Amino acid sequence: MSADESTSPDRDNGLPRHVAIIMDGNGRWAKKRLLPRVAGHRAGVETVRQAVRLCAEKGIEALTLFAFSSENWRRPVKEVSLLMELFLTALQRETQKLHGNNVRLKVIGDRKAFAPRLQEEIAKAEALTQDNTGLTVVVAANYGGRWDVVQAARCLGEDIAAGRLRADDITPELFESRLVLHGLPEPDLFIRTGGEQRISNFLLWHLAYSELYFTDVLWPDFDTQAFEDSLVSYAGRQRRFGRTGDQVEQAGSA
Repeated sequence: MSADESTSPDRDNGLPRHVAIIMDGNGRWAKKRLLPRVAGHRAGVETVRQAVRLCAEKGIEALTLFAFSSENWRRPVKEVSLLMELFLTALQRETQKLHGNNVRLKVIGDRKAFAPRLQEEIAKAEALTQDNTGLTVVVAANYGGRWDVVQAARCLGEDIAAGRLRADDITPELFESRLVLHGLPEPDLFIRTGGEQRISNFLLWHLAYSELYFTDVLWPDFDTQAFEDSLVSYAGRQRRFGRTGDQVEQAGSA
């Protein structure tokens, strides 16, 4: 996919082609209810189901969810272990449902740190759904934006060392082709729940032209109406991609 295609103007219906979400606030949601943090993560799984359902119904092409960052290994060992168990269970329970609804599942990130059984389940889920033509759900797990850029640079460096490529051949489009989201449009809308207003090493390359939407709503409470509110906010924005507002308006009226 070229840079022009991935940063193309909105569709006529005003909906994003690709939504990326940092699902923040699970732990605080549980703490407010005097529950263990894992209860918040479990509640968040239901919110994921709602988000997937809404995107599929609206014809959104891709939904990328930041499930576990490369920095999350710093969390307490027990919580990390429970998160890995929850990820495994969700794959086992949800993959057939996704497949039955023509949803393609893609997992991005460095999988080598995961237990062999989890790696196997990820591979099985991707293989089962790889030919589906509906919504693509991308789960970012042990993912970091800097890791993504570095692994892309390493791939290009290996090509140069092997004589398959010259440094002068490297363009933004070629670099993007080595990133793990290659083949999908860049996110039009980035959402972060839970009140924090930062990107946190998520999709650093891909968010260059994304519309950013921050909400205080904790992820388990980010229901269908809250998601709709974010889409309304997105639809009301003018996306310029370097052009002037007048140019955008003239192109829209042509």
